[in-house]
Amino acid sequence: MTESAASSSNSSVATVDVLIVGAGFSGICMGIKLLEAGMKSFLIIEKSEEIGGTWWENRYPGCACDIPSHLYSFSFAPSTEWSRMYPGQQEIHDYLKRCVKHYGLSPHLCLNTRFQEAVWDEREGVWHATAGDGMRIRARVLVSGMGALHVPHYPELPGLERFSGPAFHSSRWEYAVDLDGKNIAVIGTGASAIQFVPQIAPRVGKLCLFQRTPPWIVPRMDFAISEKWKRRFRRVPLTRWAFRQYIFWRQEFRVLGFLGNESIRKKAEAIAYRHMTRRIKDPKLRAALTPKYQLGCKRVLVSDDYYPTLNRSNVELVTDGIAEVCAHSIVTRDGIERPVDVLIYGTGFRATEPLIGCRVVGKGGVEIHEAWGKRMTAYLGVTVSGFPNLFILLGPNTGLGHNSVGKRQEDLLAKFRAELESQENSEQQSQARESEAEQDLRAEQAKLNALQDELDRLDKSLETSSH
Repeated sequence: MTESAASSSNSSVATVDVLIVGAGFSGICMGIKLLEAGMKSFLIIEKSEEIGGTWWENRYPGCACDIPSHLYSFSFAPSTEWSRMYPGQQEIHDYLKRCVKHYGLSPHLCLNTRFQEAVWDEREGVWHATAGDGMRIRARVLVSGMGALHVPHYPELPGLERFSGPAFHSSRWEYAVDLDGKNIAVIGTGASAIQFVPQIAPRVGKLCLFQRTPPWIVPRMDFAISEKWKRRFRRVPLTRWAFRQYIFWRQEFRVLGFLGNESIRKKAEAIAYRHMTRRIKDPKLRAALTPKYQLGCKRVLVSDDYYPTLNRSNVELVTDGIAEVCAHSIVTRDGIERPVDVLIYGTGFRATEPLIGCRVVGKGGVEIHEAWGKRMTAYLGVTVSGFPNLFILLGPNTGLGHNSVGKRQEDLLAKFRAELESQENSEQQSQARESEAEQDLRAEQAKLNALQDELDRLDKSLETSSH
């Protein structure tokens, strides 16, 4: 279904077996797997004017993946033409567009159509959804392919509304704003900032980078993939497969350090610390960039050009907390006022809020955010009790911090395909599986709550120590 087809359907109800929300990696993979299974009754709705998810939403300077390209792609649709180990946004977006074209997904896509609400009909055993400008959809199965990196997080700072210059989030980059020779303030030192700061620093007059907590940063070791290796990947598929496996297991090995292996973690910390000290010689700057928490407590970042950028004479790392934002400046808690022409937020996303901005109503008229309350839970991070035939592809506690989310989604969707093929009566099947899931979930809930309490305490301690 194209965009024009969607418009003509506003007065009627589109009936499909599967409704997929989001046309990023997850939604595209789901659609391909359904077509492979011979299931053609599905619709993918996407709020943006293009497919791609996070790789369309984020188009800031230097935007790139932090997982090597040969793993950050579908195993069933490998590319032998990646230009680099870590491809940029445009190259990844082009890859996804080729997948859509190759597998014939376009007739199932409905762009510029924002998902609004879905209500479970207990009598019929179907979902009734609304999207876009009054579009109505009836679906047996509802799949959320909404990713985590598309709803910006903005900081709450005193006086922010008084700032009179251009201000934008990295994922809403305003290329029309001239940065040349200007005083730029960047708030945040996360995964986005460490990519765009090195790109804009040579152009600006002065760049003040406001850091709350220093991240652990390991070498990126990016390099161009030669034509010789591209030919090998084309002619010998086993070489391509082996390279992908090597990357996957290398990434998996690293997670052992997050899970309690002190030796691996300390070696990783030593690598990160040496990476910083080799590039940063100033003792005060080194101290400001040294994390005071174990590697793995926050997202580990990869970069080769971030630290050298901080050595530039026109770049200042500010670690004092922001006291207030004025019309043309930012004042920190030490009383220093710094002039600002343009304000850029590198403050990340509301990544831990699945199904944000929409309503999903399950059994008994219960809305999913009400059902979750303060603690979001889902069986295997995918299904939620009381919401039959709802599958969340990036649900609670499923975001990876060490490996390819795309690889995980692909493995997960293989199970979904088998599940959908086996369903004869969606209501009875979903109820039976929920009952089994609830038994397992109750046994694990106490452990999850204890872990969340510990994470909350850690977050508060980091907040206190940073300011």
